[in-house]
Amino acid sequence: MRLSIAFAASLIAGAAAHATWQELWINGVDQGSSCVRLPLSNSPVTDVTSDDLACNVTPTPSNGICSVNPGDQLSVEMHQQPADRSCATQAIGGDHYGPINIYMAKVDDATTAVGSAADWFKVDEMGLPSSNPDYWATEVLNDNCGHFTFTVPEGIAPGNYLIRAEVIALHVASSVGGAQFYMSCFQVNIGGSGSAEPPTVNFPGAYVATDPGILINIYQQLNSYAIPGPSPYNLPSPAVAATAWPTTATWNTALQPSTVPTAVPGGGAAPTSVGGSSPTSAPASVPISAPTTVSHVSTGPSSAPAAPTSVAQQYAQCGGQGWAGPTVCASPFTCTVLNPYYSQCT
Repeated sequence: MRLSIAFAASLIAGAAAHATWQELWINGVDQGSSCVRLPLSNSPVTDVTSDDLACNVTPTPSNGICSVNPGDQLSVEMHQQPADRSCATQAIGGDHYGPINIYMAKVDDATTAVGSAADWFKVDEMGLPSSNPDYWATEVLNDNCGHFTFTVPEGIAPGNYLIRAEVIALHVASSVGGAQFYMSCFQVNIGGSGSAEPPTVNFPGAYVATDPGILINIYQQLNSYAIPGPSPYNLPSPAVAATAWPTTATWNTALQPSTVPTAVPGGGAAPTSVGGSSPTSAPASVPISAPTTVSHVSTGPSSAPAAPTSVAQQYAQCGGQGWAGPTVCASPFTCTVLNPYYSQCT
């Protein structure tokens, strides 16, 4: 049980512990901030009726579109300050306890789509993974250096999508308007030949300020928690464990980078329309981390090696087991080994 003293401390630490979703990984390959609409500040949205609830307050536009396939494992990464990827600092601190939700919306053009006009379906969630003692998804996030891993659903229709990663901080949620929403939208193109179009909700509209998972006093023993929004598409919500949650990181924090790629790896732009064919996806690799969710994730298909060129550009692949492309980086970049299967020009 969290005591009232913790509640008081949360009020003091609140502003300093705000955070943003900043980076994306695809099958263990760091995409950095290349395809995210970065929020202008790390402050939350608190009005569930605001258009800002979709993709945050006037986020920075991005031309980047990351290429993925159904079944790929994606990891979104959160930190308190821009470009700070250090694992020494909590991803979101100040007792900002609460759930994590991941949504997707099929759009015509991910670079111009308006989040508040899009139709969203949930693909993953984590609320209160353990009640002995109460342990929140945001605490699991902090255990794993700000990374949350989920799987792109199999069978969904190809095309451009927005991915909406969200934390709902509940440390002052015992009154209406107290819940804090932290979200970013990532721009991707999904390949394959699926046709599924899951049921959708809208932002705003999916949440009500008095929903039991939004208006709640978390400073008491909670044996269950109603995660806001719809159920994930084709995925059961994880049950609340009656045993203590393991705090050991499943993300390999030793391999956490300190720099942030700002260009889509590979140097190519993803298609901005549907088309029905598989995109040129990020270079294949074996994930360098285990998922931070539950055991329902799967490994997606690998993409073919990039066609050989004379030199690899910044953030492009330059080596790794089975790599047949260039191994020399354009000046002044050097080929850095990230894991046995993937080296990158940095």
